[in-house]
Formats: sequence, structure tokens, C-alpha cells
Amino acid sequence: MPAKLDGRSILIVDDDPDVLNTVRMAFDAAGAKVTTANDGNKALEMFRRVDPDLIVLDMMMPRRSGFLVMETIKPNKDAGKRPFVIMITANEGKRHELYARHLGVDEYLNKPFSIDRLMEKACQLLGGEFIEPDVKIP
Repeated sequence: MPAKLDGRSILIVDDDPDVLNTVRMAFDAAGAKVTTANDGNKALEMFRRVDPDLIVLDMMMPRRSGFLVMETIKPNKDAGKRPFVIMITANEGKRHELYARHLGVDEYLNKPFSIDRLMEKACQLLGGEFIEPDVKIP
């Protein structure tokens, strides 16, 4: 098992079911407690309900974007403190990354990304254990 995040609470938010399921399976395999949401409104509902250690958040989603989710979370989030946020996006614009970081995003990954890179970043943020291999998701 490449990552070990036993008992950590992870909220995964993405409107693409393939990405959502692939990321969920990786965190499940690492021993995390996983909650998912497929839009920004559901993400905020789950955020309030589960108080996650980490949020993996897509930027472009229906009903409420990842930016709008972060604008709601930001007053409760200090940079470098939980909940940690990894934003994932197909948008490669530097301006978007800068705004995401301004909102408190801890890591920013462009799609397609290596699932191992995502898990490595999660382990770094959460103090988990990571051992390398490599798989890409769309």
C-alpha cells in the first residue's frame, strides 16, 4: 500500500464520477474515512457535517464552484491548518492558481494528475506515510 492515512477524515468533491470514484478508492485503500460530494452545495453540507482533515476539491463544478466553496470555508481556515485543501482542476491558468492559494488552498494539482502525487501531497499535509509507485487518472 503506497499511502497510509489511517482514520483521517477526507472529503472528496468532484462532479466527474470517474475522478470521484478513483480518488475515493485511493483514500479508502489508505485507511482514511472518506465522504464524497458531486457539487459545491453538497460539499459545504458535508464539510459542516464531517469536519474533514482534508478536502480534495475540484475547481469547476455545477451549483457552486470550488472557488465559492473556498470563499465560504476561508473564514474558518488558517493557511497551513486543517482542513487542508488540495484543489484539482483542468484549468492551467496561473491566475486561477494564485486566487486559489489566496483563498487558502494548500496544494493545487492540474488534471490529469498522478494518483500517487495526490496521495503524496495528502500524506505531506496530514503527516501520513507514503511509499511511491504511479497511475494516471483523466
